[in-house]
Amino acid sequence: MSLSNLEIVARYLAAPGKGILAADESTGTIGKRLEKMGLKNDEETRRSYRELLLTSAIGGSISGVILFKETLYQSTESGKTFVKCLVDQGVYPGIKVDEGLQPLEGGLEGETWTKGLENLAAMCAEYAKVGAKFAKWRATIKIQPGGPSEKAILQNADELAQYAKICQGAGLVPIVEPEILIDGDHTIGRSQEVTEKVLAATMAALWRHGVQLEACLLKPQMVLPGAECSDPKPSAEDIAKHTLTALRRTIPPALPGVMFLSGGQTEEEATVNLDAINRMARTTEPGCPWSLSFSFGRALQHSVLKFWSSDQSKGLDVQQLLMSLARANGLASRGQYTGPHPTSAEGSASLYEGFRGWRADQITS
Repeated sequence: MSLSNLEIVARYLAAPGKGILAADESTGTIGKRLEKMGLKNDEETRRSYRELLLTSAIGGSISGVILFKETLYQSTESGKTFVKCLVDQGVYPGIKVDEGLQPLEGGLEGETWTKGLENLAAMCAEYAKVGAKFAKWRATIKIQPGGPSEKAILQNADELAQYAKICQGAGLVPIVEPEILIDGDHTIGRSQEVTEKVLAATMAALWRHGVQLEACLLKPQMVLPGAECSDPKPSAEDIAKHTLTALRRTIPPALPGVMFLSGGQTEEEATVNLDAINRMARTTEPGCPWSLSFSFGRALQHSVLKFWSSDQSKGLDVQQLLMSLARANGLASRGQYTGPHPTSAEGSASLYEGFRGWRADQITS
């Protein structure tokens, strides 16, 4: 795929009012969630659950779905490939290509690098042949006393850039994910400071490696305080202000989209905060040149999985819940979300037509 075509894919993924469903949990990660819900972690259970997700009518609010390798090659019970299920409703299939986190030698305690560059070119070429249009690679940065270390910031930035360049060479749009972990007692101000440092290093590495930003997307966290921070909980407007300040200081306008991850937030918090970011972006100078949308995993799936595990006969109702969550976040990506949230008690009655059989108490965390 030419770079001009990659730019078209990147802009499509970041289209106004749409976002990305992250359904790329590894076998171990999805297994923990299934087992917590009382379900077996076997291939058929994983396939059945992901069939439920990928055959939902999500195309109105979802532009792409990140898949795990196993899922990319699977099909529905009737034999239709999951790739075709997505393409038929105008949703681009994507693929997680990193091979997980490894301890960073010479770094601080808990710092990591991401495995997977060695065979990445060959794997990306294979995934593109199967139908993948984009890819995702996750790196993590930990805030702690004396850290993150320069080694962790620079090595992860460089690996993200190498991955992005390889993806573009294979015809895949890269989603670059330098996630700053929420673990710790750091303030929101400290989180913004580290976010700026990490994003600046990542953008510099992308430039050094010749990555075309117009054919690339960024997947950062919103700027949040650490989970153990003793300060009062910030408002959605505070989170929006810190997040936008960090982005405006570090991200070039050539990048078409910033697709936030939802880590550390409840489903409703992720939606409300995304909406606040977009409202503020439209009403404060100097504006924002990029789409500000979502690439949510648990914020789109947690309640869906919990509902499905409680009664697998209610597949249509579970799909309606997923569509409702996607729609709420699609509105938030335009700054037009007004609630109630699908996971709230009021949500079942007011936001979604044709939602049958759902009881809020079935999915409350």
